[in-house]
Amino acid sequence: MKRRRGELSKEELNLIYDDSEKKEEELYKAFLRDCYIRNLRPATLNYYENELMAAKKLLSKPLISWTPNDVEEFILKSKEFMSITSVNTRLRALRSFFNFAYKKKFIKKNPMKDIKLLRDRQKLIETLNNEEIENLIKTIRKKKTFVSFRDEVILLVFLDTGVRLSELVGIEVDDVQGNKVIIRKTKNLFERTVYLSDITQQQIERYIKLRGKVETNKLFISQDNKELNRHSIQTRFQKYGKEAKISKRVSPHTFRHTMAKRMIMSGVDAFSLMTMLGHSDMTITKRYVNLWGTDIEKKHKQYGALKGLKI
Repeated sequence: MKRRRGELSKEELNLIYDDSEKKEEELYKAFLRDCYIRNLRPATLNYYENELMAAKKLLSKPLISWTPNDVEEFILKSKEFMSITSVNTRLRALRSFFNFAYKKKFIKKNPMKDIKLLRDRQKLIETLNNEEIENLIKTIRKKKTFVSFRDEVILLVFLDTGVRLSELVGIEVDDVQGNKVIIRKTKNLFERTVYLSDITQQQIERYIKLRGKVETNKLFISQDNKELNRHSIQTRFQKYGKEAKISKRVSPHTFRHTMAKRMIMSGVDAFSLMTMLGHSDMTITKRYVNLWGTDIEKKHKQYGALKGLKI
């Protein structure tokens, strides 16, 4: 009889171990390859990687072997320590993954087919009022440094244009053309033009002179003349918010919401706002229009259809 020694052969290993991990690795590579082919943003790829790995870890079971019951168990466990919004964010990643797996015949049944996102109560999004914006600018101006002046200009650009943080850090000096800025690194890959008010245009021109010529062509730079990273901007504005004693969250996203609200209250129509903000469809823009109930009430009192009628 032949003596057994050494490592088991591939065929022998298959007799012992389930090859689901191997199939999942193959599926995972194919899914990411498809994402690359579709030219999804690096941030989107990171989102898929992080969410899929976290979901797999929660149930300690290969995703490729999940059933609808596993998805339901995942939801129940996730709700114990995650917000509804976060659970839905993870479910969206799983849906994309399983739709791809089913389409490419890696799996026979799609476990997400009849699973819907969790219902979540729509919350009013915080925005900054005039006093808070003015206090924030005063707080920044007290510093009297290159970095503080740069941050003041960044704040003005955020409030004036509603650009996303990722879009702002991608702006180059040549993209600034008088009272307009070309936004090239957009979320939906469609370039768009945003426009500047007189004060923002003046401050950008002053900033560019103060900035001078450096190795990078990015508009906003660090005190070491290097490109700014997004995290540093978020951190600095959180700090400014605390110094200005603003209880609300002070962040680039808050500035974007503030711009949207101010434009709506000034009478800008939804289609124009959609273009300004770079939304790919009207759904999100409509939500902005319906967000600020108390302000809409004021508008109704001011411009109500029955106002002025002697009835």
